[in-house]
Amino acid sequence: MQRRLMMLFLWFGLLNLVAADEYNRNDFPPEFVFGASTSAYQVEGAALQDGRTPSIYDTFAHQSRNGTLNPDVACDQYHKYKEDVQLMAETGLDAYRFSISWSRLIPNGRGSINPKGLKYYNNLINELIKHGIKPHVTLLHTDVPQVLEDEYEGFLNRRIIEDFTAYVDVCFREFGDRVRYWTTLNEPNIFAFGGYDIGNFPPGRCSPPFGNCSRGNSTTEPYIAAHLLLLAHGSAVRLYKDKYQAKQLGFVGINLLCYHFSPITNTREHIIATRRTYDFLIGWFMHPLTYGDYPEIMKKNAGRKIPIFTEKESKLVKGSFDFIGINYYSVMETNDYSIGLSKYPRDFFADIGVEWKYSDPSVLPDEFMFPNEPWGLERVLEYFKDVYQNPLIFIHENGQVAKHSTATNDQFRVEYIQSHIGSLLNAVRNGSDTRGYFVWSLMDVYELLYGFKSTFGLYHVDFNSPNLTRQPKLSQKWYSGFLKGKNTTTYVEKKKVEDDVMGRSSI
Repeated sequence: MQRRLMMLFLWFGLLNLVAADEYNRNDFPPEFVFGASTSAYQVEGAALQDGRTPSIYDTFAHQSRNGTLNPDVACDQYHKYKEDVQLMAETGLDAYRFSISWSRLIPNGRGSINPKGLKYYNNLINELIKHGIKPHVTLLHTDVPQVLEDEYEGFLNRRIIEDFTAYVDVCFREFGDRVRYWTTLNEPNIFAFGGYDIGNFPPGRCSPPFGNCSRGNSTTEPYIAAHLLLLAHGSAVRLYKDKYQAKQLGFVGINLLCYHFSPITNTREHIIATRRTYDFLIGWFMHPLTYGDYPEIMKKNAGRKIPIFTEKESKLVKGSFDFIGINYYSVMETNDYSIGLSKYPRDFFADIGVEWKYSDPSVLPDEFMFPNEPWGLERVLEYFKDVYQNPLIFIHENGQVAKHSTATNDQFRVEYIQSHIGSLLNAVRNGSDTRGYFVWSLMDVYELLYGFKSTFGLYHVDFNSPNLTRQPKLSQKWYSGFLKGKNTTTYVEKKKVEDDVMGRSSI
């Protein structure tokens, strides 16, 4: 152990000696994919047109509103998809990650297919391919059909597994001849605790003293929802592998929001708390997917609240992915709060036994931006390599938020994206099996926590214009130049050597 720590000190120390590193797109492997992301409700608009019915995302957005503009219009990509695909081609994207609206394709959640919804997604996919852009499709990005939530409470009821599997069967059958990359679920870890513990995400369920919602149970529902999300994912993957993969030659995975968790100080209790946080926020899904069961610390702290995998369920979930999608934005410092484990009742967060520097962005000042901490992305990828057998990974989301304005000189976003791509290159060179990077987001979109007040786009969207005019920002011009082979210089911030070594050696 002593020798290993000395080697780590030396390795991290050498990294810190190099502040600037010139690289370009050609330094990545030839098959590496660069793209940009959006999701259906955030970009499509036409929420009440051509047979589409509401989702829990619609319901939640109308309750919270986050400003006066109408989220049902969003960017109107439903009508402007050809224009937007042209922007993608001009930028030089290899791929576009988007999601399918379940309630646009199958308005009743099950049963009949909406021909206009089917036509739209066929048109979008064909337009992408026409311009040489690979479609990467997410099957569920938060927007469960509201009709299923009303009928049986969505992901709190096992009936959702059958309905979700039937829905994805339609997608695989209708689009799989042209789509090779499928993601079953976007951020199910955040969907489970945000939607069923805190209540700040759809479907907005929580209970006192953990939140102020009209319904829900914060102590049990996050665990139930996560379990059913895993089983629905496993069922969808089994269907694809049994029925479609041999013919369509595609890949199917799942997506998680990942922070790098760093101990607030290098004391033993904070380091152990950091390990717990990784197990609860990432291991919650990655342990079952890799090893067939929840982490031991989760089972210990949650007790009877956490469902038990049957042998059949464990086999269904274990190994049920070809790739893992990661959404990464920032580092989160963890502070041990083990004393909280003696309190009752406890929600999901209290079961972790930590406090961390985390703020709800929906109540932050308009000038809020994520700290530019690219080294955190590298640490997350190292963690997946070391703990979860180095899975094939796509960075599905990475980007910088800022107050929405008419200004297009977003140098801060250039620096953020530039440095994170540089850090990603370091991870790839150090053995991470990461094969793609997608900026969030292609354009300014309706954001769940921010509404239209703060955005991430490479393209500015004028939401006050009837034409919803798109205009390239400085970040789009930089990214386009990078994708077309221009050199770039990045400064990758390094955390103090002592913190990195102590944190890495303990997790």
